[in-house]
Amino acid sequence: MNEVLKQPVTVIRGIGEETAKLLEELHIFTVEDLLLYLPFRYDDNRIRDLAEVDHDERVTVEGVIVSLPTIQYYGRKKSRLTVKVMVERYVITAVFFNQPYLKNKLKMNTEITLNGKWHRYRQQITVQQFKIGHDNQPHNDFSPVYSVKGNITVNSIRKFISAAFDQFGHELEEILPAFLIQQYRLYPRKEAIRAMHFPKDVQDLKQGRRRLVYEEFLQFQLKIQALRKFQRENSEGVLIRYDNEKLKSFISNLPFPLTNAQKRVLAEILIDLKSPYRMNRLLQGDVGSGKTIVAAISLYAAVTAGFQGALMVPTEILAEQHADSLMGLFEPFNVEVALLTGSTKKKERTAILEGLQAGRIPIIIGTHALIQEDVNFAKLGLVITDEQHRFGVEQRRILREKGENPNTLFMTATPIPRTLAITAFGEMDVSIIDEMPAGRKEIKTYWAKPNNFEQVLQMMEKELQAGRQAYVICPLIEESEKLDVQNAIDVYHQLVHYFGTRFQVGLMHGRLHTDEKEQVMKEFSENKIQVLVSTTVVEVGVNVPNATVMVIYDAERFGLAQLHQLRGRVGRGKHQSYCILLADPKTEVGKERMRIMTETNDGFVLSERDLELRGPGDFFGKKQSGMPEFKVADMVHDYRALETARQDAEKFIHSKEFWEDEEFKYLRNMIIQSGVLDGEKLD
Repeated sequence: MNEVLKQPVTVIRGIGEETAKLLEELHIFTVEDLLLYLPFRYDDNRIRDLAEVDHDERVTVEGVIVSLPTIQYYGRKKSRLTVKVMVERYVITAVFFNQPYLKNKLKMNTEITLNGKWHRYRQQITVQQFKIGHDNQPHNDFSPVYSVKGNITVNSIRKFISAAFDQFGHELEEILPAFLIQQYRLYPRKEAIRAMHFPKDVQDLKQGRRRLVYEEFLQFQLKIQALRKFQRENSEGVLIRYDNEKLKSFISNLPFPLTNAQKRVLAEILIDLKSPYRMNRLLQGDVGSGKTIVAAISLYAAVTAGFQGALMVPTEILAEQHADSLMGLFEPFNVEVALLTGSTKKKERTAILEGLQAGRIPIIIGTHALIQEDVNFAKLGLVITDEQHRFGVEQRRILREKGENPNTLFMTATPIPRTLAITAFGEMDVSIIDEMPAGRKEIKTYWAKPNNFEQVLQMMEKELQAGRQAYVICPLIEESEKLDVQNAIDVYHQLVHYFGTRFQVGLMHGRLHTDEKEQVMKEFSENKIQVLVSTTVVEVGVNVPNATVMVIYDAERFGLAQLHQLRGRVGRGKHQSYCILLADPKTEVGKERMRIMTETNDGFVLSERDLELRGPGDFFGKKQSGMPEFKVADMVHDYRALETARQDAEKFIHSKEFWEDEEFKYLRNMIIQSGVLDGEKLD
């Protein structure tokens, strides 16, 4: 560790005690902090042809003033000064806010360099910086822009970093092994940091960034892989020596053949069950890809080895549906399946608890009821959590602690791009079912404008008359002044009026009590309700094969992943299903979402596109995302570098050289200091 760089910033020329206090607000305390305080963007100072500049892009242009300035005053001390400038073959308007004194300086036929935001449609530039007269001075094509607060300006940060680099830049040490720098043709560390602060040109900046992106990803992935190795080696699991012949018989008795993806995922799970380490696996699969069957086979594998298995799901209805289908699968094999929910009668509950504790009940399906204190198992070997993101970490932990380190499998139908899955759930193994069972009809998806709702209703009525059912989803429960969106209560009344006595319309939303929600869903699944108007509470945990129409109001207000989840509520039976997106998006992103939804039914394709449109923070929800913050790297745009870093980290962590050779010393110390080897959380 270089002690020179650990010195306080006051050793840098031009930084006194007062400035050091201001820099502390930016978490800059040492020379190293300042050198590694990287720009978050760059002003492009290159003179460009306006024909190539996008709307709202920042641009630098050179031209000649061809009109006298005019000035408008508005508000208190506010003004807007405009002047016409001839830039090559264009006459554009330059706008200066609150600088009335320029009226006497901007003279006709004077050369001027302008930098600002380009409004393509108005042929106008909102000026942020300018220089009057011909600029012969050499200047950087790219000016770094830093995050600042208080009395520290971008210019002062640039000045301090420049001074720090002059004095101490040579002290920046290499932290990557030489063979990696050679293998990937990376800039040395000192060069990369220099290029980020003082880029010579676009290529220089790209190469500097490329090096630091890989460095950040590698350090993060080394911590993740070390944590995995540590947890694995220190968590003796339940070794499940399942009966292979019985398992083959169970699989051959299924009403349909397994897809290749199901077989692949099952093989990964079975290897885990037979290993002495505790399984910690995330199983991703699109709606309808057959995760439940994989779960059933895994549970049966545990049973053949004399262990119990538990499946925890978020809602009572889903628990009942799983219990019904699993009871049917296990009956020919004389395996008892019990159902435990909040609605289980006291007498039945007592019998189930006794059966679990005595080991007479091998498989239990349930809701949160499974994690209550009085639920005890004789020999719990496998815990499966469905829609794992609906349960907190604490709830999942309690269920896991019901046994002696049982194997755990988390299932989710929210397709997360592989890149994000291996990073967000880095300490888990990730399995993906990326293939649909044969013969499943693709849901036909249409985008309709709200003024075509009459035709949508006619199409819905046609399906209802054929004995089918429909969902109508709205973003809000009641009318809101803030958002002009259709709300569930209004739409419910509208549809009751439209269908009259012909069809029964139901209403469900988040403000209903759990019992009321369960009752509405029960009536819908029994076809006592034909049209269910709902907010997004139906997104997860209901299976009504008879429902063939999904109408989503104000669809542009939902992300692609959520639209796909909603669409997945239909298409579960043998009849053709439809999803109608009612939307009139005003933005390009909104229009793009609608286009993507009508083009593909593949949840993983959608999740990748959603990520591109929204970014990882929005994808997971900023508060609970647990996604790491990187200074330079971007997990969406740099996913190839992330994957490379992951593969390298995995290889290093399991190699003897990494833990012994001198060239890995820095990276080794970084892992030790992060605390992951003490079983602490990642910092």
